[in-house]
Amino acid sequence: MAEKVKKEKKEKKEKKVIEKLSETQKIRKLDNEEIEQEIVELKKELFKLRFDAGTGKLEKPHRLNQVKKRIARLKTILTEREMGVR
Repeated sequence: MAEKVKKEKKEKKEKKVIEKLSETQKIRKLDNEEIEQEIVELKKELFKLRFDAGTGKLEKPHRLNQVKKRIARLKTILTEREMGVR
């Protein structure tokens, strides 16, 4: 039984890694202008989320971290392109 549970946990973990890779791959397919535009939109959303959090009206607090991470991913890919890493 314990082995079965460990195997299921391992499969879930692998699935999460695959999902993250696919998100990064989707970003890599975008050109620089599209990435920069998405960063601008996400920064606007982040500002609204922070404002709502400050006033106590934020319904989904986890969305703050999601938006921050998405912005970081986008900026990382732009930096990689500028440096010629990928």
